[in-house]
Amino acid sequence: MDHYLLISDNFQNTIETIALSVDALASTISEGSNLLVSTLLRDGKIISCGNGADGALAQLFACNLLNRFEHDRPALPALALNSDGASLLGIAQSGGLNETFSRQVRALGQPGDTLLCISSGGDATNLLRAIQAAHERDMTVVALLHSGDAELGSLLQHDDVQITVDHPRRSRVVEMHTMVLHCLCQLIDHSLFGAYSQD
Repeated sequence: MDHYLLISDNFQNTIETIALSVDALASTISEGSNLLVSTLLRDGKIISCGNGADGALAQLFACNLLNRFEHDRPALPALALNSDGASLLGIAQSGGLNETFSRQVRALGQPGDTLLCISSGGDATNLLRAIQAAHERDMTVVALLHSGDAELGSLLQHDDVQITVDHPRRSRVVEMHTMVLHCLCQLIDHSLFGAYSQD
């Protein structure tokens, strides 16, 4: 097998996916960043969650806000519900896997906070319940979804923002979600701390 051809095909497919997604995603990414900035300006926090690779992206986003994205600036209040393995396993053991995020949202979420829910495919029940719990706590939601996440999207309210990536391969969706999260981080930094030069 020629590895170069496989690698080249992957790179080319990603480039094509990015190029075809800009127009479809730009406005909702902007709306999502505006909602997240508004949350931070009113002293709210951003709580993120996702399963598997999506959970890793939730941690990446929280890390970028708590620490820094590309430039030094004050820490921003964010947390990923995937980070505490003991709590996740404890909740799953006593209340079931479907409650892993919603129980934490009810405990940690406050009115004015925003839930960032990440799903690269499949309407996972624990994410559905997390969104429901966020609304119960008068939180807004930014949902970073795959086009197959119809049920998750149906739970969103008029103040929420849905950013949907449409691609049949989950690996491409995860790549695009990573790009979207990096765009959100950059837009948040730009809105709160001003422009900086690009290297």
